[in-house]
Amino acid sequence: MPVRFILKQLFMPPGLLLLLLLLGFLLRRRYPRFSVLCFFAGFSGLLVMSLPVTVEWAARQLERQPPLEPTQWSVLAQRADAIVVLGAGRVRGDRAWGEDQPGLMARERLRYAARLAKASGLPVLTSGGLHYGTPPSEARIMAQSLLDDYGVPVRWEEGRSRTTWENAQFSARMLRDAGIRRVVLVTNAAHMPRSLWSFERAGLEVVPAPSGYIGVDDAVPMGGWLPESRAIWQSGQLLNEAIGLVGYRLFYR
Repeated sequence: MPVRFILKQLFMPPGLLLLLLLLGFLLRRRYPRFSVLCFFAGFSGLLVMSLPVTVEWAARQLERQPPLEPTQWSVLAQRADAIVVLGAGRVRGDRAWGEDQPGLMARERLRYAARLAKASGLPVLTSGGLHYGTPPSEARIMAQSLLDDYGVPVRWEEGRSRTTWENAQFSARMLRDAGIRRVVLVTNAAHMPRSLWSFERAGLEVVPAPSGYIGVDDAVPMGGWLPESRAIWQSGQLLNEAIGLVGYRLFYR
């Protein structure tokens, strides 16, 4: 298992917050004041992450790119030459299907990409590498899903990338070889800022096509101030995007 994966789980919420709670318990006798601080930080962090109102506010800070209007779909071929849809994990050996399937976020992207492809007639590239080093690649799984579920064939499969930066670099090379420099980029709205930045740095002209907005009022009970398990997962995704956006600008030029 990659060391990077282990470190990320330990030092990103909720792993970090659980470690703080554990420290608060273990150090309660030897360092009572410090243990209280650890416990308060861990508990407060988990509470804030579990609130839908936190997710709504945080998502709106990242989901600044407006969606494509449906009236624009059919004329996308005037603005771009291909559609690129980014991977978002897989379900390994899905028992219902008897084979690997795209993850939930990936399915959302695929549905949107399929609709855009049918409306515009643009060719599609799927981008996503091996999941923890085991085949098939996310690009292959997504390509199969687009064909089987939506009747949309995929022209290119970029199956080597492990990060959003590599999505952009490897996809750009394949597309440039085909004489393409303008793309419609499909990914989740919160992931779009990092993706757009990466693809533009790779030398492509990008038409953003975000989907899966979560910075919306879902009319949840008590105005979103009641903890929910789903909010913890969503908060972790948003925090990962915020850190990634800053990190990319520091480490990639």
